[in-house]
Amino acid sequence: MTRLANQHGAINLAQGFPDFPAPELLKEAAARAIRDNVNQYAITWGARRLREAIAKKYSDWYGLSVDPEAEITVTCGATEAMAATLMAIVDPGDEVIVFEPFYENYGPDAILCDARPVFVSQAPGQALDLERLAAAFTDRTRAIVVNTPANPTGRVLTSSELEGIARLCERFKAWAVTDEIYEHILYEGKHIPLATLPGMRERTVTISGASKTFSITGWRIGTIMAPAGVTDAIRKVHDFLTVGAPAPLQEALAVAMEALGPEYYHGLAADYRRRESCCGTL
Repeated sequence: MTRLANQHGAINLAQGFPDFPAPELLKEAAARAIRDNVNQYAITWGARRLREAIAKKYSDWYGLSVDPEAEITVTCGATEAMAATLMAIVDPGDEVIVFEPFYENYGPDAILCDARPVFVSQAPGQALDLERLAAAFTDRTRAIVVNTPANPTGRVLTSSELEGIARLCERFKAWAVTDEIYEHILYEGKHIPLATLPGMRERTVTISGASKTFSITGWRIGTIMAPAGVTDAIRKVHDFLTVGAPAPLQEALAVAMEALGPEYYHGLAADYRRRESCCGTL
């Protein structure tokens, strides 16, 4: 769709391209890392400096205590993170619940695992229908994919909606696999990681990355935060899929995350809210 949009001069709604430049500090750090010969393979599951920066961010922003050695994995984008996660936790014949509308890879990722995607529609502008969601759970449900803030709708799930999902995951002993790549780009609402809810830290795999927050979709740096046991399985899959994310770009991202304070992240959300009040949203 992006190729067709470019060919015909259409407004492109197919991919999430941020429309702001990457921070100069980040670009300079990447160039410096390349010149300093940080050009060989990084540790398969991510450069230590970057994993430590990611763990610190989860602590500072959400109060989550995360072990960068055993619970953080760096992947080639959040898309690979989702594929690696589902391949690690889903068996043939399992079911994976996916909300509609959804980012295009969720359903195919379940199918690649020889599992069955079970789609649950979300009505635009309406609260999540927890009764309909509960009816989709069965004894074969292995995981539910939760995308908040959502692509393509921008929907941010509320604390009560997330609590309802958490109760169902606990009841059916299912994994919650969350895609939180847009965590700092919101028009309204507050982003709440599902892993922060009682009882969910040990059954949630949290996926995010740098693509949207820093406007570097082409760098392909995704992140996974998960309990140690499942992280070990995810890392095995990740190793066979891609070996590892680009070393100099990991170094640059670590530098930026260490240097850019809360004002950078708050500024992203404030900018998008200003745009909504000025121009409206689709």
